[in-house]
Amino acid sequence: MSNRTTVERRSDREVVVMRTFDAPARLVFEAWTRADLFRQWWVPKSMGMTLRSCELDVRVGGGYRLVFGADPANTMAFFGKYVEVVPSSRLVWTNEESGDTGSVTTLTLHEKDGKTHVLLTERYPTKEALDAAGTGAQDAMHETFGQLDELLVSLGAAAG
Repeated sequence: MSNRTTVERRSDREVVVMRTFDAPARLVFEAWTRADLFRQWWVPKSMGMTLRSCELDVRVGGGYRLVFGADPANTMAFFGKYVEVVPSSRLVWTNEESGDTGSVTTLTLHEKDGKTHVLLTERYPTKEALDAAGTGAQDAMHETFGQLDELLVSLGAAAG
C-alpha cells in the first residue's frame, strides 16, 4: 500500500490528517458512517483494545458513542453529535467527552479518478486544549488509516 498518512499540527488549535485511498468516496464515506464497517478499522490493532460498543446515528443532530477497552472493566467512551452530513463528501462532528475543551472534527472527501483524498481536521477551542489532548490519537491515525485502507481494498474486491 503506497498511500501515506500525514499528520501535522497546522496551528495552535488545529491538527490535520491527510491520506489518499484507492477507493471511491462512496465507499470511504460508508466506512465512516456504517457501524458494522467502522468497528472493523477504527481502533489500532497494536493497542490491544476492542471497540466494545459503536453507535452511529449519522444525520444532522444525530449522535455517536464509541466505547473502547481492553476488557469490560476498563473502558473509555467517546461521544458527540453530527453537525453536518453531506453524503460521500463531508462529515462534521463534535467531541463532547472532553466537555468545553473538546474538538470539532471535519472530514472532507474529494474523489478524483476513483481515488479519494481524505482531509480530517480537528479544531480545538484553545491551544491549551490541543496541548492537553496530547499526540496519542494523532500518532494512532497512521495505523488506523492503514486499517481503513485494508478494509476498503476488501470492500472493493467484494464489489468487483
